[in-house]
Amino acid sequence: MRTIKAIMVNAATLVVIYTNAQQPVDYVNPFIGASTSAAAGGNLAGLGKTFPGAATPFGMTQLSPNTITGGDNGSGYSYEHTSIEGFALTQMSGVGWYGDLGNFLVTPSLGELKTSAAGYRSEYDKKSETASAGYYAVTLKKGSIRCEMTAAPHSGIMRFTFPEAETSRIQIDLARRVGGTSVLQYVKLVNDSTLEGWMKCTPDGGGWGDGAGQASYTVYFCARCSKPFRRVGVWSADVPEHRKLEDVTSAAYQGIVANAERLPGVTEKEGRHLGFYTEFSTKKEEPVLLKTGISFVSMEGASHNLDVEIGDFDFDRIHRQARDSWNKALSAITVSGASEEEKTCFYTALYHTLLDPRICEDVDGIYPGGDGRPHHATDFTKRTIFSGWDVFRSQMPLQTMINPRVVIDLINSLMTLAEENGKGYFDRWELLNAYSGCMVGNPAISVVADAYVKGLGGFDPARAQEISIATSERFGNGTRGFSGGGNSISNTLEYAYSDWCLSQLSAGLGHKEEAKKYLQRAQDYKNVFDKDKGSFRPRREDGSWEPWPAKGRLAEGYGTVESNPYQQGWFVPQDIPGMIALMGGKEKVLTDLESFFEKTPESMLWNEYYNHANEPVHHVAFLFNYLGAPWLTQKWSRIICRRAYHNTVEGLVGNDDVGQMSAWYVLAASGLYPVCPGSTRYEITSPVFDTITMRTGTGKTFRVVARSNSPSAVYIQSARLNGKPYSNCFIGYRDIMAGGELELTMGEKPSKTWGL
Repeated sequence: MRTIKAIMVNAATLVVIYTNAQQPVDYVNPFIGASTSAAAGGNLAGLGKTFPGAATPFGMTQLSPNTITGGDNGSGYSYEHTSIEGFALTQMSGVGWYGDLGNFLVTPSLGELKTSAAGYRSEYDKKSETASAGYYAVTLKKGSIRCEMTAAPHSGIMRFTFPEAETSRIQIDLARRVGGTSVLQYVKLVNDSTLEGWMKCTPDGGGWGDGAGQASYTVYFCARCSKPFRRVGVWSADVPEHRKLEDVTSAAYQGIVANAERLPGVTEKEGRHLGFYTEFSTKKEEPVLLKTGISFVSMEGASHNLDVEIGDFDFDRIHRQARDSWNKALSAITVSGASEEEKTCFYTALYHTLLDPRICEDVDGIYPGGDGRPHHATDFTKRTIFSGWDVFRSQMPLQTMINPRVVIDLINSLMTLAEENGKGYFDRWELLNAYSGCMVGNPAISVVADAYVKGLGGFDPARAQEISIATSERFGNGTRGFSGGGNSISNTLEYAYSDWCLSQLSAGLGHKEEAKKYLQRAQDYKNVFDKDKGSFRPRREDGSWEPWPAKGRLAEGYGTVESNPYQQGWFVPQDIPGMIALMGGKEKVLTDLESFFEKTPESMLWNEYYNHANEPVHHVAFLFNYLGAPWLTQKWSRIICRRAYHNTVEGLVGNDDVGQMSAWYVLAASGLYPVCPGSTRYEITSPVFDTITMRTGTGKTFRVVARSNSPSAVYIQSARLNGKPYSNCFIGYRDIMAGGELELTMGEKPSKTWGL
């Protein structure tokens, strides 16, 4: 086991010095990407937007510091901030829209009670801040209170070490929410150490997309304290019934909250803006622990979750369990060779891919249904947070390899939601049963088709096809063969791809007519290509072209979402030969694609060319494999790994987007990447590591070995699969899952013969 000898943290770099043997969990640095630095990315990408707090693999709870309530930072934390509002039990990772969750904000304090964030916020000692997988700690400057936290799947425990004081306090802001506020709360003191209640969150209180995401959920809680409640009370602010983020963060609103009515001795209350506090005297360095279970179903569920997972106040035991759970999950892939920094980047990336889609059912399998009623999951685990447009590209194909059960659970969760809410179609960017509609396309169809063609069972493919057809017919290019309006290019290309996925699903089920229909619709991408301009171009609703802008295909937002036509135009994964022909043939496209990368800035921050900070281009480096130049895929994938991922706070060039940015690195650094989910083909590229050993979901072991590998020897000279010469620049999913070894011989000069 490895021991951490020292940790040095500053705004630019995190250096970890270790002794003894190292396990995968020891390489995780939760601060990677925990930045929203405007200096680093302007308003371009905002960088990683991850959180550094304690969690467990795919767990419901994430105990993490929150430094901000408003702003375009869904995680609620930014390393650049110098003060902390408190520690919440739920977080989102890497999202760029106005965030959500951040519920049950706990703050230890001394002296006079303050009821607004401006009052109870505390500066903190940056040098004291530390984080590892399943653990977070920091010392608040107000009162020099040491705060530690660790997690179980449905619960968490905080340990506050107080100074000697007559009025020490734990206070809980029940109204607080990262993207606004909960709209109604209830709290009840059950006995001298137990608190329970709930927080209702609806779009009226802001939240996901400041309410545009339509997130509506209730967080139920049960909290138990190691020190008996002696002096208790509630504060209640008379706030407006409807309030969005701009209202909540306004001076007038905060003034109302700061002057909330203090109700000492009150032990039960319902209201629109409540908080709870307990006060007690403490001795020097006295620890006070607060353990809390949550549920999205009921207070009874929260209490049961807590009692099952954290029956006592043994903080260190829960920490060990969290650490062990992470080590087991991260050991799905082991690597050797390369640098210590690259191993830290790798395992932290893998860590970030194992946060979502998280469980949202209680320990007894009861989950909140799309009809607002409790349901019982018997043959799957109910999961939530499907950042579809992001994660269908790398995150879900990665999980089909190492955690296929998670993918099956997600598909069942989306299918049951489509039935329970009566809509009959798949949600796009689902958050706690809400259809947020964020981004474009039909990514759930991609996930279903990818799972089906890879032979994943555990869901009803016939029913999945029915829901997929309903989704495509409601949100798609339709019979006219294109999508008009503001996002014409992005919509048309994304829908054409998901229709191809639907054709693969239909063909596998023997539904020939549907397979033919959606295979034809997969060609709709051609309908938004202007041959005169040599570029994809948006159409108006009447079918006419939108005026050509001065910047041409480099014009951001010209018929595209978070991209330009040059970037989005490469997204025809279902028909790359057809795309190449449409664009002018192999030579012309190869020259254009090389220029696309050569013009990319060294930093790889948000730009007009290869913009790794956002998803539309994540497959593009691997297109060289289709153009007869696989050495360029090897060259550029290694360059991206080196330039875009670092062991620093600003170590991600864009939002992690619920694990997608991280999944890209895990796959590319392993030498494998899926250009077209819905097919079983994974591209072979240059691995960062000498050896990558993957424990697949089938229980087999697949190994990639790179002989003579180095930062300069990035080119594959030859390959052997299970001891036999192998000449393809791609490999099938079934070959990986069957176990075996892919041996690559590397060199410093490109091989113009291998992989052709």
